[in-house]
Amino acid sequence: MAYEYSDLIADIDHWAHQSAKEGWIDPQQASLLAVEPESSANELFVDKAERPLIVAFLGGTGVGKSSLLNRLAGKEIAKAGVERPTSLEVTLYHHQSVAIHQLDDTFPLQDITIAQHTEESSRHVIWIDMPDFDSTEAKNKDIVMQWLPFVDVLMYVVSPERYRDNKAWQLLLAKGASHAWLFVMNQWDRGQPAQYDDFKRQLAKAGFDNPIIYKTISYPEAVTAEDQSAQLKATIESLATAKTVEHLESRGVHQRKNAIRQKLQQTLKVLGDGQLISAMEDMREQRWKNTKDQLKQGFEWPIKQLSIIYGKKGKTVQQQDIKLWDDWAQSRFNDYLDELVLTADQKGLPSTPLRKNLAQCRLQAEKHVETQTELGCRKSMVNPGNIVQRAVLTIVRICEVLLPLIAMGIVGYEVFYGYYDSALTGEEFLGTDFAVHSVLVILLSWLIPFFIRKKMQPSLEKAALRGLDQGLDSAMAMIELDVQQAMATFTEQHHDVAQSLTVLIDSSDRQAAEKSPGLDNERLARMLVNEQE
Repeated sequence: MAYEYSDLIADIDHWAHQSAKEGWIDPQQASLLAVEPESSANELFVDKAERPLIVAFLGGTGVGKSSLLNRLAGKEIAKAGVERPTSLEVTLYHHQSVAIHQLDDTFPLQDITIAQHTEESSRHVIWIDMPDFDSTEAKNKDIVMQWLPFVDVLMYVVSPERYRDNKAWQLLLAKGASHAWLFVMNQWDRGQPAQYDDFKRQLAKAGFDNPIIYKTISYPEAVTAEDQSAQLKATIESLATAKTVEHLESRGVHQRKNAIRQKLQQTLKVLGDGQLISAMEDMREQRWKNTKDQLKQGFEWPIKQLSIIYGKKGKTVQQQDIKLWDDWAQSRFNDYLDELVLTADQKGLPSTPLRKNLAQCRLQAEKHVETQTELGCRKSMVNPGNIVQRAVLTIVRICEVLLPLIAMGIVGYEVFYGYYDSALTGEEFLGTDFAVHSVLVILLSWLIPFFIRKKMQPSLEKAALRGLDQGLDSAMAMIELDVQQAMATFTEQHHDVAQSLTVLIDSSDRQAAEKSPGLDNERLARMLVNEQE
């Protein structure tokens, strides 16, 4: 099972790294998914089977942690007040018979003072006096966080004056779920019942049901009947058994698995609902219709100017002379794409991958417009006019050749026949009127088709305008198709990322569902209640 757990951690790390790189989650979310290598108190000792219970004292400045430790240990093993080591250190007290393992460089030995004692009553307990995390030293927080994985029981110590300090409390709530908790209202000789009740209400709001709070006195000379130091010591000794330590260790592992599952489920919510992408399609179509109408209105003038140039030159020219897709058009199109990205962001979908997919659309739009309008213009100018015009012009061109030939044939026949008849009869040969009429017939047979052809000749300017319009329509269709494909790619990518995360969640669910032999809060509370009774 450990192998499966390590594989899960590796897969989560890979998924988080890749998803952050592609923009599906931000670096902060990826860092939340980072799972540190498992550390536990077992790593402290050479003989893990017989390891002691690790108890850490946590609290603010001046609450008497070190003095309380000395009372519980039955001997002055911790220095208090001005004699205490610097607040940047962790002080670890263990019995001289316990062998501490020399760990690798990842273990925070550089900020620890290790001291031995000979007190037999604390033989199976290791005490850790944590630094005052509410001090001005920012490094204290890092030290505490480094040591938390190696602690079995967190003893949260407050005083009547300092029980409302919130700085460290929030820190420990975020990281201390995998530990057993003991709460101590120290210096109770200066406390009031109202302060005790208020502290208990705070713990209940923080999620601790029926918390067990011990009222202790730091100094023996100030002991009263309400001092519960003996009960607290008995509770710790009852927990310092091999079976309980094993339970606490297992509980920590189980809690870490639950924490991983919760992080994955929160990340799935960050990805957003994939069904919202389909709902964006109707919005996209309407926004594109408005944008396309606006662009086409803006193209009317440059298209007309280009068609005039094409009509005069009788051929296509470079569009750099009059640029169709100018800064204005690009700006309108960018507004349309940015609106899609903004809508995705408002719906809780990751916008960075969509923006990346649409980036190519921004670059291709100008190329589509230039290419398609140029192609449309060329096609239109090759065959100007409509079908009727081209059919009539074809007939006229044939008549322009055929009618003069027929007229000349008729005139030639009349000349030949008149000459033959004149030779037989001796009558006068064809006269001047015939010659004039013949020339007129031949001329009219050519002139009429020529005139019709000239008048029905299609306008190159109109042909260019029609071709530019058709090319622009084709370009708009291609631009819309590019955006549709970008959205489809985004939808597919979102599904793949969410699906891979769902697989990780299922795997973490299976591992978190495994029955933990560890102590839960309820069982621990019952144990502590029994100890008090």
